[in-house]
Amino acid sequence: MNMPATVIASSTRFDPGTVTLVGAGPGDPELLTIKAAKAIAAATVLLVDDLVSDAVLEHASPKARIVHVGKRGGCKSTPQAFIEKLMIMAAREGEVVVRLKGGDPFIFGRGGEEVEHLREAGIEVQVLNGITAGLAGLTSLGAPLTHRDHAHGVVFITGHAKPGISHESRGTDWQQLAATARDAKLTLVIYMGVSSAAAIQADLLTGLPASTPLAIIQHASLPQQRHAVCTLGTLTATLASEGLGSPSVIVVGDVVRGVAAVAQNTTHEARRIA
Repeated sequence: MNMPATVIASSTRFDPGTVTLVGAGPGDPELLTIKAAKAIAAATVLLVDDLVSDAVLEHASPKARIVHVGKRGGCKSTPQAFIEKLMIMAAREGEVVVRLKGGDPFIFGRGGEEVEHLREAGIEVQVLNGITAGLAGLTSLGAPLTHRDHAHGVVFITGHAKPGISHESRGTDWQQLAATARDAKLTLVIYMGVSSAAAIQADLLTGLPASTPLAIIQHASLPQQRHAVCTLGTLTATLASEGLGSPSVIVVGDVVRGVAAVAQNTTHEARRIA
């Protein structure tokens, strides 16, 4: 299907009556892109997710109206349909609208859904990428997501289903994914997987060894970041013993072995693989 070139703009113009979905990155305000900072400064209305750092909002104009919509996996938040309605209404009123999201809008940020609804309403929309937590988390520990010897690819996957959908029926075949990751040497990066960790662990163990290295990274890139390195077989036990919760990413694969080389003066709490 051909789409008009004006639907997704590549310029840095932020005109009245338009919406820009902006990735605010994983949390560290210094990881914000230059273009994202320009968009925030130009906005007259900002709709802000819960995981966006307050320091990021320092780029906003003092005259801008900031609406906190509180999106956080597993917690009560503003209904998605209402957020979309707010964006459309503000754009039709001639506002310069910025929808500010943690991480990247197009990686488990519902950016695709929002773009679809804005297009249907005839609103011009552009998307500015941000650094996603799945990349920032392992990078902060000095380990890559891909490696020519250990990981030939990476899979970003959500461990959180839509409300009312069980782990078994959510559509992800975790057992097949485990077999594929083993055979193709893939790194698995699981977002929003803490609440379903026991079920995910059980399924992945059907295709991956219990000794598969694994890292849990909470509050990636922030000063309060914490992490633990364990194995697939000890995932749930480690979550409990270390008191790690949301927001966290879970990284599964041989690349995690590189975390053992983290410098001794790291400010993060590390656990080595035995």
